[in-house]
Amino acid sequence: MSAPATTADTRHPQPGEPMNHRQIMEALSGLLLVLFVAMLSGTVVSTALPQIIGALEGTQTQYTWVVTATLLTATASTPIWGKLADLFNKKTLVQSAIVLFIIGSVISGFAQSAGQLIAARAFQGIGVGGLQALVQVVIAAMIPPRERGRYNGYLGGVMALATVGGPLLGGLIVDTSWLGWRWCFFVGVPVAVVALLVLQATLKVQTARRENVKIDYLGAGLIAAGVSVLLIWISFVDSSFDWISWQSGAMVGGSVLLLGLAVLVEHKASEPVVPPKIVKDRTTALAILASLAVGMAMFGGAVFLGQYFQIGRGYSPTEAGLLTIPMMAGVLGASIISGRMITRSGNVKPYIVTGAVVLVIGFLALGTIDHQTSLVLVGAAMLLVGTGVGMSMQNLVLAVQNTVQLKDIGAASSTIAFFRSLGGTIGVSVLGAVLARQVSEQITRDLTAAGVPASASGSAGGSLNISALPGPIQEIVRAAYGDATGHIFLIAAAIGVVGVIAAAMLKPAKLRSSLDLGETTKAVAPEAAPQGKAVTGGDVVGGESLTKSRR
Repeated sequence: MSAPATTADTRHPQPGEPMNHRQIMEALSGLLLVLFVAMLSGTVVSTALPQIIGALEGTQTQYTWVVTATLLTATASTPIWGKLADLFNKKTLVQSAIVLFIIGSVISGFAQSAGQLIAARAFQGIGVGGLQALVQVVIAAMIPPRERGRYNGYLGGVMALATVGGPLLGGLIVDTSWLGWRWCFFVGVPVAVVALLVLQATLKVQTARRENVKIDYLGAGLIAAGVSVLLIWISFVDSSFDWISWQSGAMVGGSVLLLGLAVLVEHKASEPVVPPKIVKDRTTALAILASLAVGMAMFGGAVFLGQYFQIGRGYSPTEAGLLTIPMMAGVLGASIISGRMITRSGNVKPYIVTGAVVLVIGFLALGTIDHQTSLVLVGAAMLLVGTGVGMSMQNLVLAVQNTVQLKDIGAASSTIAFFRSLGGTIGVSVLGAVLARQVSEQITRDLTAAGVPASASGSAGGSLNISALPGPIQEIVRAAYGDATGHIFLIAAAIGVVGVIAAAMLKPAKLRSSLDLGETTKAVAPEAAPQGKAVTGGDVVGGESLTKSRR
């Protein structure tokens, strides 16, 4: 009778017992696939957008909204997904998010106009927001914080591969005649389907049924509306209207009013989407500030590297993707090494602080580049940026997860992801506006100095099809983009300093070795325990019980 028991121990965790390394890796394989495909959906189109919008006869505004629509819905839905994870079955929620993502990807691939593509991308963003938040939540439900550091290396590797490999893959797809741009959306579908099947077979997280569950629909709606108005304003300000204008006043004021009402509702709701007690915690509040700064600096700065290589230096989309490999190497290496060191020591703060400092140093180095800078120097600076991201981004989530009970792990994790995504969206929009203004001014100045009429300088400044311009004008436009990019990296470095200060103020704490805090055991009903066993913190996973029979 002992042999079957041994087999069962190998294949499935026993009631009330944590998952072993093999079981964790089996479930993690599906989660990493899902995280990869979610992040890839945002990066793979970056090098293909000119061809996509050209084929659909879209405008420059629609060009921006193909990216912004996904960011907006993903950011706005992230805290809602996180709260749902504290109330309902995490496995079902992850699978639901995958299905939404697949549907959105297929519709995007078949879009016949830019408007249809924007709508499909917005729908896809709901699934992306769920996947980005829920993967972190499920991992927290499987692995104690102390052990989670070693697995964060895998997360960092996936992030690096998707962030840097996406533009390279997009370039290869659009450069391959028998594929075409539509495969930038179709390419993630088979991977998502595989992830769905893998999770169905390997993920064994069960739900303890909760009575009288109330979802804070009003709070969720106010948060989504407030964030959406803010992001729409960021997307259009300085292009459709001025920073100081009645449109800005109305949109910013409306966003502040909606988010203020959301705060009042969250304080009174029995099941708030973003529990105020979590946000008020010192560690969480500082991690939110650091994530906001890191997100603004990392996403807002790194997104323009591909444009720098293509427009500022004249490389093809595929070559531009290859040139960003140093950043991927930095994220991958730093995530794996720091994760293992955190698991050994149990201390996470030193690595977050070091990562934030290295990130700022990397952006300062990138702030010195122009259109003639040695690629070796650019690559070394990107390696520093990647190292900083690998040491700080995932570990900020880990620091917060270590301070909350597992019944709140979904809301806490998604709150950090929400502010990181919000910071990234703001960073892309603000730094993009600064870049556009500086490029326009430099092109106008240099072309005027060369004796080119003002009308021609304006045309050159608005064209991203550099190869269609005359040779001398090409050089002027490339120099303008190459030189202006360095300035926005200096701004990213200044923003990153805020992240360094917030990280330095984090309270030092040892990572716990149990899945839940000790006080959780007092909140668990006696009948939730398996017969003949005491209930421990590890028996309850974010409102879910491993003692329930598996489906």
